[in-house]
Amino acid sequence: MIRHSQRQTGRAFGFSGNLNVHAYSTRRYYRAVRFSSTTVRIGNCSGFYGDKLSAAKEMVRSKQIDVLTGDYLAELTMAILHTQQTKGGGTGGYVATFLLQMQQVLGECLQQGVRVVSNAGGLDPKGLAEQLQKLVNEAELVTKDGKPVKIAYVLGDNVKPYVEQALQENGNLNALLTNLDTGESLATSKLPLATANAYNGGWGITKALQEGADVVITGRVADAALVTGPAAWKHGWTENDWDKLAGALVAGHVIECGCQCTGGNYAFWKDEFPRLDNIGFPIAEIDVDGNSIIRSTHPQGRATVGSVTSQLLYEIGNPLYPSPDVTARFDTMQLSQITDDTVKISGVKGMAPPTQLKVCINHIGGYRNTMTFILCGLDIEQKAQLIEEAVWNTLGGKDRFAQTHVNLSAVPPTDPQSWEQAMAYLRITIKDTDKKKVSRQVTAKVIGLALAHYPGFVMAPTAPTEPTPFAIYWPTTVDRQQVHEEVKFVEEETPIAVTQRVTEFSDEFLSVTPDEDLTPWVEEETQLVALGELFGARSGDKGGNCNLGVWARNEQQYRWLVHNMTPERLKQLLPECRDLKVDRYRFDNLLGVNFVVYGLLAPGAAGNALVDPWAKSFGEYWRSKAVLVPRALLLSP
Repeated sequence: MIRHSQRQTGRAFGFSGNLNVHAYSTRRYYRAVRFSSTTVRIGNCSGFYGDKLSAAKEMVRSKQIDVLTGDYLAELTMAILHTQQTKGGGTGGYVATFLLQMQQVLGECLQQGVRVVSNAGGLDPKGLAEQLQKLVNEAELVTKDGKPVKIAYVLGDNVKPYVEQALQENGNLNALLTNLDTGESLATSKLPLATANAYNGGWGITKALQEGADVVITGRVADAALVTGPAAWKHGWTENDWDKLAGALVAGHVIECGCQCTGGNYAFWKDEFPRLDNIGFPIAEIDVDGNSIIRSTHPQGRATVGSVTSQLLYEIGNPLYPSPDVTARFDTMQLSQITDDTVKISGVKGMAPPTQLKVCINHIGGYRNTMTFILCGLDIEQKAQLIEEAVWNTLGGKDRFAQTHVNLSAVPPTDPQSWEQAMAYLRITIKDTDKKKVSRQVTAKVIGLALAHYPGFVMAPTAPTEPTPFAIYWPTTVDRQQVHEEVKFVEEETPIAVTQRVTEFSDEFLSVTPDEDLTPWVEEETQLVALGELFGARSGDKGGNCNLGVWARNEQQYRWLVHNMTPERLKQLLPECRDLKVDRYRFDNLLGVNFVVYGLLAPGAAGNALVDPWAKSFGEYWRSKAVLVPRALLLSP
């Protein structure tokens, strides 16, 4: 069990802000009992398209929730759904596995009075809602009161017509449609437009629930809106209840990725989660003030301050975290371990939301094909150079493709101790808008080199492969007035407008400056250790940028972290970052920092050619680096 000392203040370390206090208790509780009858218990059964299929069934049958949510959408998912919809002749642009999950649990949800809220509608919320209505009719389902089932869907996120019109008018492309990562104008992109969806907030969900919906299907909404919407409905919040909404936003951010807050992808799993087979999906129990309690549905599952901190630092930027409904101040929250498996989040402060809505645009980038060569034994780098030159000669030259990417994995050690340890992998990816240029027939030519090239020539057993389409992610913003959100019910004609009553907006999050470097903390007695022996990390993608969240387990370690792990030091440790812009933001209340590495994943997970296009493993890469640290840090609890 990891120990957390009480955290008083960080002023002595050269930073300000009150640090949270972690209070531990060994008290257990009967999981079906809620902490308060005035709370709303929201359970999330999915963190991505492809998550555990049985999670919805497990969560509903635990009888611990009031609202079942499912978060399935990411930038890459929208591109996948576009491909799926195109193949379906314009239909099927939704998450089909959600429909299967509802076949398993919708009847039980209705009998328990559990509301269902999900963004599984993707590009076609209406289509998915109609399929659910068909399921209800065929199974003759009714509510626990014997009333007809009401299925609502929320529209308005699709801004593709607006973007297409702006492109046609050309001169009307303003700063709102520039790429947030690169500053380029959308007019410079010559690629076909696939999708354009605004991130809506939770008020459409709130409106649907107020109108009596048993199931609410949305398209693109901010991930945490699946929690803020039901919480605002339950507690009767208004649009200007910034602190309450911010508290729900934080709870939503914690549970939106499913098991990542109950032990999944957690750096200190050996200490806190020695078994990962039954960690369970998360529940956020939210009170009328926006405070929340995080726990797992599974009897063997748990949430800890560490696992929740890990998720809080995941895929964020600076401490002012914007959403369509509120900007949450991540530097104000307090975490408390109120039982050995339950964490309370309190004290979150909120601010007015941004003036603009974020938009995810996906372009049809073209097609790609990858050839993987296995290199074994001696002279790895020379063999790699030799086969790369041969590939380009065989395929008619490197310049005939729109883009190429070459990656050589780590060179094997001297005197490898096994056959596989002596191997390295060379990946060559070719991209083009012309599918024929990267077809299976083209890459098959390379196999002809097998008996006439480097010793031990072998390619991945799947070669040659068919080309696959890829998308280019283009993050931008749009004026709120261009988004017209409305709620509709299946088998009802009249739409219900979601009136925007927010009158106050703030873009202060755009002006937060990164950390200033502090004087390194140096002591005479040091020891060379892997960073992961002291610090946790979690990483992920935000478009073409990588977020690396790092946290310490006590104040002394945090002091060393903020003084010594600067952006420049990060660049020295990780060569992939050396030519890129890196910003760092501190979260003193979490004993954590967040690094934003700009352009590392460009042009986004759907389009880059990295082995890990989402940078999910980047944090573990950082933790594996060995550095000299004060010996005292190794002895601190």
